Amino acid sequence: MPEEDVYYQCQRCANCCKWPGDVIITDAEADQIANFLGLPANEFIERFTRLRANRQGLSIDDKPNGECLFLDGIDCQINPVKPAQCAGFPNAWKFPGWRKVCEAKPIDQ
Repeated sequence: MPEEDVYYQCQRCANCCKWPGDVIITDAEADQIANFLGLPANEFIERFTRLRANRQGLSIDDKPNGECLFLDGIDCQINPVKPAQCAGFPNAWKFPGWRKVCEAKPIDQ
C-alpha cells in the first residue's frame, strides 16, 4: 500500500511537538488561541508567535530546545484549540524524517 494511502493513529508521544520549525497559525487560529488563553489577540501574538521563516505569516514560538512553546511534558496546553497543522499530523502533512521520531501507528480504514 502506498504511504499516502496509510492512515495513522496518534499515540500522543508528543515527539512531533519537539521538532523545531514553523507551526503555522492563521489569523483565526491566533484569535481562538488568544481567547482560550484569556488574552487579547495582539498580546498573544506579541508574546507567543514569531514571523515564519518564509515571512508569509505567523508561527508559534519555540522553546530554546526547539519544542513548541505550549508543550508541557507530553501535554499540549492549547489542545482544544491547537492549530490545524498540529491536529493534522501525520495524516494531513509530514516533516522530513517524521517516521524516525513519531510513534503513530498505521490503522486499517
